[in-house]
Amino acid sequence: MAPPRNSSDTLATEHAALVQEILAHDYRYYVLDDPIIDDRAYDELYQRLRALEAEHPELDLSASPTSRVGGTRQDLATVPHKQPMMSLDNTYSPADLAEFDRRVRQGLPDGAAVNYCVEPKLDGASVEIIYEQGRFAGGSTRGDGLSGEEISANLRTIRGLPLRIDYTAPLTLRAEVVIYRRDLRAMNEEREARGEAPFANPRNAASGSLRMLEPSVVAERRLRLFVWQVLEPEFAPSHDQALEHAAALHLPTHRLHRRCASLAEVMAAIDDIEKQRASLDYEIDGAVVKVTDYAQQGILGSTAKFPRWAIAYKFGAERATTRLSSISVQVGRTGTLTPVANLEPVQLAGTTVSRASLHNQDHIDRLDVRPGDLVIVEKAGEIIPQVVSVVTSARTAELPRFAMPELCPACGTAAVRTVGEARTHCPNPTCPAQVCAAVLHFSRRYAMDIDHLGESLVEQLVTTGMVRNVADLYGLSSEGLQALPRIGKKSADNLAQAIERSKTRPLSRLLTGLGIDLLGQVAATQLARHFGTLGALLEQSPEGAARQAADISGFGPKMVDSLLAYLSDAQSRALLARLLALGVSTAEPVQTSGASGPLAGLSFCVTGVLSRKREAVHEDIRRLGGTVHDKVKQGTTYLVAGEKVGQSKLTSAKKLGTQVLSEAELDDLLAGRTVAQVESAAVR
Repeated sequence: MAPPRNSSDTLATEHAALVQEILAHDYRYYVLDDPIIDDRAYDELYQRLRALEAEHPELDLSASPTSRVGGTRQDLATVPHKQPMMSLDNTYSPADLAEFDRRVRQGLPDGAAVNYCVEPKLDGASVEIIYEQGRFAGGSTRGDGLSGEEISANLRTIRGLPLRIDYTAPLTLRAEVVIYRRDLRAMNEEREARGEAPFANPRNAASGSLRMLEPSVVAERRLRLFVWQVLEPEFAPSHDQALEHAAALHLPTHRLHRRCASLAEVMAAIDDIEKQRASLDYEIDGAVVKVTDYAQQGILGSTAKFPRWAIAYKFGAERATTRLSSISVQVGRTGTLTPVANLEPVQLAGTTVSRASLHNQDHIDRLDVRPGDLVIVEKAGEIIPQVVSVVTSARTAELPRFAMPELCPACGTAAVRTVGEARTHCPNPTCPAQVCAAVLHFSRRYAMDIDHLGESLVEQLVTTGMVRNVADLYGLSSEGLQALPRIGKKSADNLAQAIERSKTRPLSRLLTGLGIDLLGQVAATQLARHFGTLGALLEQSPEGAARQAADISGFGPKMVDSLLAYLSDAQSRALLARLLALGVSTAEPVQTSGASGPLAGLSFCVTGVLSRKREAVHEDIRRLGGTVHDKVKQGTTYLVAGEKVGQSKLTSAKKLGTQVLSEAELDDLLAGRTVAQVESAAVR
């Protein structure tokens, strides 16, 4: 006799079938991007499932699509990774790739056949994902590579990520969370309709979404995910086979990897990926080349930062063509007048670009760029938009040339251009544009780290006369701030508290925030460690302080002259005295641990784009006894060159006999390899 229709067995069967049907549609939509039903039909299935589960809470909901979004807030606790999430060394040329291939073959037994896997370098937010007994067990952000923030609840909201898989052994995945370009456009339209600021690009939107505390909000962000690494070698004998096995389990992968048996095949695969770049739904910024055999990966090993069996081949900066509508002039912190191209908005490297720097009058003259021109724009280092050329053939009429203004556009003071210099500047130190820029610089994270002090608020404070220099910040109160338009009590309280907290920053951060010409973070730290306190610095005459600075390793004559000029200026000295009286800046921490470390006696200049913040690299060098210079000087031992290095520092290094190291070679030094070993490897 058949069981009653509402029996528990029948309900469970009906529920399981409905769950599997919806999961199959999720897979087709979020992973294959090939839906076979429309949104209305999908919604009807989903609502039927919710109604069934609401009526019968005894059903197993652990794998149900409705269980993806819970009501519990995350606390973003820090958790260790199963293995370090390492960065990739980068290359931009076939010659460098050939050198990578040579090093790989040199590191393996003679005659070993080498196969590579080539795949797109996804431009999103990296995460670690863990499955246990076939169930999604949690995940975390990349963090510092050793540990990350636990974001399991947010990852569960990604509908392309299965909560159950047909594989019961422990499984640790590395993946990239991305947002499709079309989804970002839709999200930004919705945000602008609500009066909210649009997201700048898919990468920032994905990264910010993952760290939100409310999973229900994250679920609305249209996040997608692609698995690009499996850590367990027993899962498959090679990387390319692991990706294929993962795809067979319905784990989302990019499905664009290719196994290559030669360097020629590798280059062909890279070219194919670059050709697809513009047509892909998501952002990529290069290709990744990996030795695919896991046993060979183990033989090759890693440096302290990079695996020796993988490298990223970065594509050139994307370019776009658009119309230059006009040229305006900005006034910076030091008074420099910078011409800015106002462009008809154009999509470039994942962002909408409407402005680009034109640097100075000489640069404009070299380009012969004029308002009304059709111009080619690229992002320098994928970050800063700049006009690189003019489509002069598109000019249909004579266009007026641009000339820098004779008066500062912010305060009306006569602008000055010294003979022989490209820079035009406003000499008025009370220029409101300069004050705004100085206050913003002072508040940056690398300086005094004052939260809640945005550009529009700074403009209000300067325009109303509440702030005329950075010391005035410490006279602000919550009550006074609330008198400003659109500033509520909570916002005012938060800013007042942030300003008060900044008083405890060390002297190096204060000196960095003051923005003394030619004295960057390295020089500010050296000065702070030499004098110890702001009071001790002010006790010296300007000439005495400059003489002492001249004895600091790495302080060149121009830096000494800049410090002397700053300390000799009555207004600057009064500002320092006022900050001291207000209780701003604690003593600089004494650094002793690295005085006799393995890098003692060695000096470094670090330049280019690195895989981590430059100040973190500086601290690692100092911790092990090394010293850091802002520029390559006589006696600088090493120039550490990251990506996109300026030619001037490489030329100086060659002229002065300074050894050039890659970031990977520096990491070898930091990890304990001897100087001789690293220099030997660099020569090879």
